[in-house]
Amino acid sequence: MAFLEVKQISFEYDNQKILDDISFKMEKSQIFCLIGPNGSGKTTMLDCIMGLLSLKSGKIFLQGQDISQLNPKQIAQNIAYVPQNHKKTFPYTVKEIVLMGRAAHNGLFNSPNQHDHLIAHNAIETAGIEHLKERPYTELSGGEGQLVMIARALAQEPTLLIMDEPTTHLDFQNSLVVLESIKYLVRKKQISVLLATHHLNHAFYFENNGLDTIAAMLNQKNFAVIGRPNKILSKDNIEKVFNINCQIIDYHSGRFQNQKYIIPLETIN
Repeated sequence: MAFLEVKQISFEYDNQKILDDISFKMEKSQIFCLIGPNGSGKTTMLDCIMGLLSLKSGKIFLQGQDISQLNPKQIAQNIAYVPQNHKKTFPYTVKEIVLMGRAAHNGLFNSPNQHDHLIAHNAIETAGIEHLKERPYTELSGGEGQLVMIARALAQEPTLLIMDEPTTHLDFQNSLVVLESIKYLVRKKQISVLLATHHLNHAFYFENNGLDTIAAMLNQKNFAVIGRPNKILSKDNIEKVFNINCQIIDYHSGRFQNQKYIIPLETIN
């Protein structure tokens, strides 16, 4: 039985088909990179998997359970979500924001206990934001706020972590912090990660580091291609989906062997 199974799902908005007959499977402790141009339906697919949108047709199963039959609390106890954008409305401290991730287990009106505080503290450490824990959330930069959202998601102790453009607004160092955190969660916590990204090299990063990684290139309402990054992230496929000319290189240095990277060269008119 697959950890997550998406079976022939379709979604329409205002009678316009956004997703059409999409199927795929994820295994436990696997990373699934959903890649595609702007407007290709990546975020819509994530919303469908979380049960936020009603499918036109098809089924989604999480550990054998039909997600449409789960209530919001059951979904929140299994799936955590890191959005692409978030609003900083109230000046809660960072540690208070992260502690809110425990609501899925305790309910909205129960006070967090010592165990909850410990889990939130560990999530803050994992996200590398311990130095921010007493800061008001509203005073943080966009990149810092994104790391807080990741920590809050980790505090939910999910079996599946869904991330929409997780390195948006992050600088070069913090982008790597996020990728390293994902790597840690998959290896040490056996969490499965489904992420939508514009950065094709994210898929190579995880595969380069020996993680079980699948990439799917979404285009024209369905997958143009799906498989292991080293098999499907080819010069020809990238040209067809993104309309760019690129070079794929192999990097060998010290302990970093057989590393693949994509270098974009020019758009194709």
